[in-house]
Amino acid sequence: MQNVTPMLARKDERTPDEPRSSLPGGVIGFLSYWCALAIPFLLYGSNTLFFFLYTWPFFLALLPVSVLIGIVLSLTFRTHLFWSGIATAMVVVCLFWLLFSFLSGW
Repeated sequence: MQNVTPMLARKDERTPDEPRSSLPGGVIGFLSYWCALAIPFLLYGSNTLFFFLYTWPFFLALLPVSVLIGIVLSLTFRTHLFWSGIATAMVVVCLFWLLFSFLSGW
């Protein structure tokens, strides 16, 4: 007869606070991108649309970067989803505003 006690006493090797997927970080990055896109419209009105008409490839390139930033910060902060969301939103808005001010010449 085999002894099953060592199998029952063995602990799970994974830490319980390890995230199961990177989906929440990707969603946070995606939502942060759309919030950052809305800020110039709130500040400058509908004239921003004409500016985006000619520069849309640059801003579209920030979408996958924003999702990756959200995933990386989500995995870095592990279980602190709130702080991960705040940090992702701040970084994405700063990147978006940096690109906007660089292209507009301010």
